[in-house]
Amino acid sequence: MNNGFFALLARMRNIRRWGLMRNSFDENLQEHSHMTAVLAHALAMIRREVFGEPADPDRAAVLALFHDASEIITGDLPTPVKYLNRDITGAYKAVERQAEARLLEMLPPELRSGYAPLLGGGAGEDLGPLVKAADKLSAYLKCQEELQMGNTEFRSAERQLRAWLQDCPLREVRYFTERFLPSFGLTLDELTGEDKE
Repeated sequence: MNNGFFALLARMRNIRRWGLMRNSFDENLQEHSHMTAVLAHALAMIRREVFGEPADPDRAAVLALFHDASEIITGDLPTPVKYLNRDITGAYKAVERQAEARLLEMLPPELRSGYAPLLGGGAGEDLGPLVKAADKLSAYLKCQEELQMGNTEFRSAERQLRAWLQDCPLREVRYFTERFLPSFGLTLDELTGEDKE
């Protein structure tokens, strides 16, 4: 039996995102998954603590950590290709499910049932929409950083993601974008209060 599940997860850092775009700085799948987990945790915390609705922030973070695990096998298919039409989208979803099944086969049988619900971001669970929103927020932040570096290559992606965030019906996303998103444009000195001017 091949017990390569965790060794493959460690290779997330080798999967480059935004492959069709000229990047000021590269982002790998491991970095994206970490930021998505931080954001999913925050959105679930907002749901529970601000809006008083049941949510498990720890579970949301774990789902986000694994939400793109299949890309270790498939690579990161660029969004314009992935969503070009229904046939391509459907075929890619099938490839993702096969990749997830292949990853699970790399675990001992006694661990598979515990990891199976984590792969793919827990689709269908109550936390699934928060993980998807965190994924979009993470991509939006990458676009913002690139634009701040003067890289106009990300202008269209930023515009599309901003429109998605503005139309997102989740109160947690509105709360986060109103209160926390503006601080991502600050310098380190402004964030830490060292900018006295």
